[in-house]
Amino acid sequence: MLALYPGTFDPITNGHLDVLARAAPLVETLEVTVAVNAEKKTLFTANERVALIRTCVDDIGLTNVTVATFEGLIADYARQRGATALVRGLRQVSDFDYEFRMAFANRRLNPALETLYLMTGEDHAMISSSIVRDVHRWGGDVGLFVPPPVVEALRRKSTS
Repeated sequence: MLALYPGTFDPITNGHLDVLARAAPLVETLEVTVAVNAEKKTLFTANERVALIRTCVDDIGLTNVTVATFEGLIADYARQRGATALVRGLRQVSDFDYEFRMAFANRRLNPALETLYLMTGEDHAMISSSIVRDVHRWGGDVGLFVPPPVVEALRRKSTS
Protein backbone atom coordinates (compact mmCIF):
# COMPACT_ATOMS: atom_id res chain seq x y z
CA MET A 1 0.00 0.00 0.00
CA LEU A 2 1.25 3.45 -0.97
CA ALA A 3 0.11 6.39 1.13
CA LEU A 4 0.87 10.04 0.50
CA TYR A 5 1.62 12.61 3.18
CA PRO A 6 0.95 15.84 1.28
CA GLY A 7 1.79 19.36 2.37
CA THR A 8 3.83 22.44 1.68
CA PHE A 9 6.37 21.66 4.44
CA ASP A 10 7.85 25.17 4.38
CA PRO A 11 9.75 24.14 6.47
CA ILE A 12 9.18 20.64 7.83
CA THR A 13 8.68 20.77 11.61
CA ASN A 14 9.08 18.37 14.51
CA GLY A 15 5.29 17.98 14.40
CA HIS A 16 5.41 16.86 10.76
CA LEU A 17 8.19 14.41 11.61
CA ASP A 18 6.20 13.07 14.56
CA VAL A 19 3.26 12.25 12.28
CA LEU A 20 5.59 10.87 9.62
CA ALA A 21 7.42 8.57 12.04
CA ARG A 22 4.14 7.16 13.35
CA ALA A 23 2.53 6.76 9.91
CA ALA A 24 5.47 5.04 8.19
CA PRO A 25 5.09 1.69 10.01
CA LEU A 26 1.41 1.53 9.02
CA VAL A 27 2.01 1.33 5.25
CA GLU A 28 4.40 -0.30 2.78
CA THR A 29 5.55 3.00 1.32
CA LEU A 30 4.87 6.51 2.55
CA GLU A 31 5.59 9.34 0.16
CA VAL A 32 6.03 12.82 1.56
CA THR A 33 4.40 14.75 -1.25
CA VAL A 34 5.65 18.32 -1.35
CA ALA A 35 3.12 20.72 -2.86
CA VAL A 36 4.38 23.12 -5.49
CA ASN A 37 2.22 26.15 -6.10
CA ALA A 38 3.81 28.80 -8.30
CA GLU A 39 1.41 31.41 -6.90
CA LYS A 40 2.32 30.73 -3.26
CA LYS A 41 5.35 32.51 -1.84
CA THR A 42 7.47 30.04 0.10
CA LEU A 43 10.64 30.60 2.10
CA PHE A 44 12.29 27.48 0.64
CA THR A 45 12.15 26.33 -2.96
CA ALA A 46 10.55 22.98 -3.72
CA ASN A 47 14.00 21.44 -4.24
CA GLU A 48 15.23 22.82 -0.91
CA ARG A 49 12.17 21.46 0.89
CA VAL A 50 12.63 18.03 -0.70
CA ALA A 51 16.33 17.96 0.28
CA LEU A 52 15.54 18.99 3.88
CA ILE A 53 12.85 16.35 4.20
CA ARG A 54 15.13 13.64 2.77
CA THR A 55 17.85 14.60 5.25
CA CYS A 56 15.42 14.52 8.19
CA VAL A 57 13.92 11.18 7.06
CA ASP A 58 17.40 9.68 6.76
CA ASP A 59 18.35 11.06 10.18
CA ILE A 60 15.45 9.25 11.86
CA GLY A 61 16.00 6.06 9.85
CA LEU A 62 12.70 5.72 7.98
CA THR A 63 13.55 3.35 5.13
CA ASN A 64 10.07 3.12 3.55
CA VAL A 65 9.65 6.88 3.11
CA THR A 66 10.18 8.64 -0.22
CA VAL A 67 9.89 12.32 -1.09
CA ALA A 68 8.46 13.82 -4.28
CA THR A 69 6.89 17.04 -5.51
CA PHE A 70 3.51 17.55 -7.13
CA GLU A 71 1.44 20.35 -8.55
CA GLY A 72 -2.31 20.20 -8.95
CA LEU A 73 -5.02 18.21 -7.21
CA ILE A 74 -3.76 15.64 -4.70
CA ALA A 75 -6.67 13.34 -5.62
CA ASP A 76 -5.47 13.24 -9.24
CA TYR A 77 -1.84 12.79 -8.23
CA ALA A 78 -2.81 9.93 -5.88
CA ARG A 79 -4.65 8.19 -8.72
CA GLN A 80 -1.62 8.60 -11.02
CA ARG A 81 0.71 7.16 -8.35
CA GLY A 82 -1.65 4.34 -7.36
CA ALA A 83 -1.89 5.63 -3.78
CA THR A 84 -4.84 4.44 -1.72
CA ALA A 85 -4.52 6.77 1.25
CA LEU A 86 -3.56 10.25 2.36
CA VAL A 87 -1.98 10.79 5.76
CA ARG A 88 -2.93 14.01 7.47
CA GLY A 89 -1.82 15.33 10.84
CA LEU A 90 -4.17 16.97 13.28
CA ARG A 91 -2.79 19.41 15.82
CA GLN A 92 -5.95 20.93 17.23
CA VAL A 93 -9.73 20.94 16.76
CA SER A 94 -9.61 23.75 14.18
CA ASP A 95 -7.49 21.52 11.89
CA PHE A 96 -10.25 18.93 11.84
CA ASP A 97 -12.83 21.27 10.29
CA TYR A 98 -10.59 22.00 7.31
CA GLU A 99 -9.37 18.40 6.98
CA PHE A 100 -12.93 17.04 7.21
CA ARG A 101 -14.01 19.14 4.21
CA MET A 102 -10.86 18.27 2.25
CA ALA A 103 -11.36 14.53 2.84
CA PHE A 104 -14.90 14.70 1.43
CA ALA A 105 -13.75 16.71 -1.59
CA ASN A 106 -10.90 14.27 -2.25
CA ARG A 107 -13.25 11.30 -1.91
CA ARG A 108 -15.60 12.83 -4.48
CA LEU A 109 -12.67 13.39 -6.85
CA ASN A 110 -11.12 9.96 -6.20
CA PRO A 111 -13.52 7.48 -4.51
CA ALA A 112 -10.70 4.95 -3.97
CA LEU A 113 -8.73 7.40 -1.81
CA GLU A 114 -9.04 7.25 1.98
CA THR A 115 -7.76 9.86 4.43
CA LEU A 116 -5.96 8.67 7.56
CA TYR A 117 -5.70 11.14 10.43
CA LEU A 118 -2.99 11.03 13.05
CA MET A 119 -2.92 13.42 15.97
CA THR A 120 0.48 14.90 16.55
CA GLY A 121 2.06 14.43 19.96
CA GLU A 122 0.90 16.98 22.51
CA ASP A 123 4.37 18.52 22.70
CA HIS A 124 4.06 19.46 19.00
CA ALA A 125 0.42 20.53 18.95
CA MET A 126 1.11 24.25 18.65
CA ILE A 127 3.88 24.03 16.03
CA SER A 128 3.21 25.14 12.47
CA SER A 129 5.49 26.10 9.61
CA SER A 130 4.13 29.64 9.70
CA ILE A 131 5.00 29.96 13.41
CA VAL A 132 8.51 28.68 12.63
CA ARG A 133 8.91 31.25 9.85
CA ASP A 134 7.70 34.05 12.18
CA VAL A 135 9.98 33.01 15.04
CA HIS A 136 12.90 32.82 12.61
CA ARG A 137 12.10 36.23 11.08
CA TRP A 138 12.25 37.84 14.53
CA GLY A 139 15.42 36.05 15.61
CA GLY A 140 13.86 33.55 18.01
CA ASP A 141 15.10 30.02 18.74
CA VAL A 142 13.51 27.81 16.07
CA GLY A 143 15.43 24.81 17.41
CA LEU A 144 12.50 24.26 19.74
CA PHE A 145 10.25 23.51 16.75
CA VAL A 146 12.35 22.02 13.93
CA PRO A 147 15.14 19.45 13.58
CA PRO A 148 18.80 20.57 13.33
CA PRO A 149 19.04 20.40 9.50
CA VAL A 150 16.16 22.89 9.28
CA VAL A 151 17.74 25.16 11.91
CA GLU A 152 20.90 25.23 9.79
CA ALA A 153 18.98 25.84 6.55
CA LEU A 154 17.11 28.74 8.16
CA ARG A 155 20.40 30.18 9.42
CA ARG A 156 21.82 30.00 5.88
CA LYS A 157 18.69 31.68 4.49
CA SER A 158 19.07 34.60 6.85
CA THR A 159 22.72 35.17 5.93
CA SER A 160 22.24 34.94 2.17
